[in-house]
Amino acid sequence: MLTLPRDGGARLYLDANATEPLRPAARAAVMSALDCLGNPSSIHAEGRAARRILETAREHIALFCGARPEDVVFCSGATEANALAIASLGHGKRILIGATEHDAVRMAAPDALLLAVHNDGTVDLAAVQRALKDNTGALVCLMAANNETGVLHPIKEVAKLCGQFGALLHVDAVQAAGRLRADFCALGASSVALSSHKLGGPKGAGALVLARDVSDHVAPLIFGGGQERGRRGGTPDLPAISGFGAAAAAIASEERSRVTALRDAIEAEALSVGATVVGKGAPRLGNTSCLALPGIKADAQVIGLDLAGIAVSAGAACSSGKVRRGHVLTAMGLKPLAEYAIRVSLPWNAPPDVATKFCAAYRKIAIRALHSPGASHIAMTVPAG
Repeated sequence: MLTLPRDGGARLYLDANATEPLRPAARAAVMSALDCLGNPSSIHAEGRAARRILETAREHIALFCGARPEDVVFCSGATEANALAIASLGHGKRILIGATEHDAVRMAAPDALLLAVHNDGTVDLAAVQRALKDNTGALVCLMAANNETGVLHPIKEVAKLCGQFGALLHVDAVQAAGRLRADFCALGASSVALSSHKLGGPKGAGALVLARDVSDHVAPLIFGGGQERGRRGGTPDLPAISGFGAAAAAIASEERSRVTALRDAIEAEALSVGATVVGKGAPRLGNTSCLALPGIKADAQVIGLDLAGIAVSAGAACSSGKVRRGHVLTAMGLKPLAEYAIRVSLPWNAPPDVATKFCAAYRKIAIRALHSPGASHIAMTVPAG
């Protein structure tokens, strides 16, 4: 079993944007729910006990988002939540998505109009306004925080534009949830997608949180016995959902400032050895760094750090064995850096010595990059910002 470092020989896990370590409270909730015999749809005592577990988790998620419990639809994960939102809220509408959206949104809306982003990764509000003028009644899909760079979009401003032009807004809040001090339902979105395992809960659970005015207008993608108020069929994964709710309730605000300080120390070292911090000038998640080191391919960096006992990634963990980065940096006008960039994402329980250990290994890799003949040329061809 791989664990976060307790001594010099243990591994260092810095791929939290792929999945966070399980929180103790979530683990306890999962184990407790596994012992619950009943089906939440049954009316006998065992079923009512299961229903209490389900509804307690729903209340935790609702409180976490600032929503009503009845507006929380449990799903298998955020991929399903995004697909449900797009299929229901986008039915018969033109769909507009950010150019740096996750594949869960891109693949669910393959014919969508892409909204341009600036070099720092934030969506171009003027482009949003132009698109909405031509697409009255559209559905805009925009992630709160990018999974690869941590860059935050101006969701409140986009929501105002959507209101002005009669459009709906769906927010993929998978990476932002728990890492920002934000009441997501106060942002003005019609729907918000969440994922359990990005909060420190178990894999296999997620939620679509709906605004009141659309809550009763969501048609299911998965048909069944009328669970989730008819919006998502199938017996719910009670242990995963219970752990999801417990994880949301266990998030502590002090985690954010502590993790941000560690992230800043890592970035200071990266800049000192010639790396580029992608999106540095934009508002970003406090746990995420996209570091580009011209001269050393991303896969070589990932493997080198892995051999040093440090787990990072070269982008989204969306398919087995894949090491690639493509559309996000390209959309930002940073295509020359795309094949040299890695993602370092700190977990909620990152140890105090994380920056020291990471930087020691990263500096060794950077020394190799300094001797690469193409490194300086690549760095000079990247747009500012």
